[in-house]
Amino acid sequence: MTALDPRDAEVATAPPASGTPTPSRDSVLGKPYRALSIGIVSVVFLIAFEATAVGTAMPVAARELDGVPLYAFAFSAYFTTSLFGMVLSGQWADRRGPLGALAGGIGAFAAGLLLAGTAGAMWQFILGRAVQGLGGGLVIVALYVVVSRAYPEALRASILAAFAASWVIPSVIGPLIAGTVTEHAGWRWVFLGIPALVAVPLALALPAIRRTASGPVDPDAPAEPFDRRRVRLALGISLGAGLLQYAGQDLRWLSLVPAVLGAAVLVPAVLGLLPRGTYRAAPGLPSVVLLRGVAAGSFIAAESFVPLMLVTERGLSPTLAGLSLAAGGATWALGSYLQSRPRMEPHREKLVVTGMVLVAAAIATAPSVLVDAVPVWTIAVAWGFGCLGMGMVIASTSVLLLRLSPPEDAGSNSAALQISDGLSNSLLLAAGGAAFAALGGGMTGAAHTAEASGSHPAAFTAVFLPMAAVALAGAWLGTRLRGSHEVV
Repeated sequence: MTALDPRDAEVATAPPASGTPTPSRDSVLGKPYRALSIGIVSVVFLIAFEATAVGTAMPVAARELDGVPLYAFAFSAYFTTSLFGMVLSGQWADRRGPLGALAGGIGAFAAGLLLAGTAGAMWQFILGRAVQGLGGGLVIVALYVVVSRAYPEALRASILAAFAASWVIPSVIGPLIAGTVTEHAGWRWVFLGIPALVAVPLALALPAIRRTASGPVDPDAPAEPFDRRRVRLALGISLGAGLLQYAGQDLRWLSLVPAVLGAAVLVPAVLGLLPRGTYRAAPGLPSVVLLRGVAAGSFIAAESFVPLMLVTERGLSPTLAGLSLAAGGATWALGSYLQSRPRMEPHREKLVVTGMVLVAAAIATAPSVLVDAVPVWTIAVAWGFGCLGMGMVIASTSVLLLRLSPPEDAGSNSAALQISDGLSNSLLLAAGGAAFAALGGGMTGAAHTAEASGSHPAAFTAVFLPMAAVALAGAWLGTRLRGSHEVV
């Protein structure tokens, strides 16, 4: 599962943009919306299948490319470049409509998969993941803008619930298919086979978006140029995060140089792109954006290491390791559905706090399976509860984001939410990868064969327990959401 996670079914309450269809009794599959709904849900289905399938194949790919020490980079490279893609997509969608950003994002996403699938070395594989992340960043923000512009308020909850539901089947069949392909045909075909699915979303979604959601909010207003300052800041975020990741993986004193440079570039860029007051959890939009990052970063950083732990420490096949997380798709959708019920609206703050406690508990439970006496299915049960909490939290932050955003700022504010998400994923993965490598989790070659098979549980514990603490801090942040309910 990645930052590109539109499993957040929510009651989107932002006012309809100019030109948005008026509320209708139609369902999202009614004639005016049928092609659009099927098309964009197909996009989400593709994203879901990629996330679950690639996560299953990743441990084998890293091992065959002699790249276990760079394992975290394979995930964080995706999130780093997606940060730039998110800002670019927000600018693009606000000024020219979401059509171009969505089409370009799907194309880059497919190109990245092809590059990773043909990689002959770990760094080429990481480059493919980076290209894929750029496409993912473009797609996720464009999807938010499509929903905001193309659907009346009465139908937004339904289409976003469909987004969440579209994760259920891939969560079950994705690991099974990817594991079977990996074991019998090789991990490369997991990456090379997914781009074939791109044709369906393109054929269905793009013409419908062109009819219903293309163009700027006000078609009569002159086209505004891209905000070059925001684009430069986005590049600064990606460059700074990349330098910090590199420093975290290269555990030498010399790595302090890229670490300092990365921080010097990253901090002002983040302050310039996120709402003022984000890092002091100011009420309203800043606290919503910060909570999104804390929730997503802690969960994704922990989840990325679960299949590797089960394969290397408990001897599971890639298929079984991937299936251990399969229940999460259903419980995530359930959490999204629960928070979308009208009776839950007055209790949204408590819902978020409860969700973050469930996430923290799930992450803290993960390293218990390093003990042979603990049944391996414990991780599946724990992750089901963690995904239930994530469904409630991620959906709620998206609800509040759209509620607090006027139509003309929907793209930029959605980009800020996704930047917080992607930046936290990237930085916490870098921190987790550094701890993992420092405690011997990244041994390769003869050392890995002789010593690392089931002999470095501390390396995994050093990833999971700090992430559980971060998630617990998110529960406190949930109490800061008072004042985030005012409709723009």
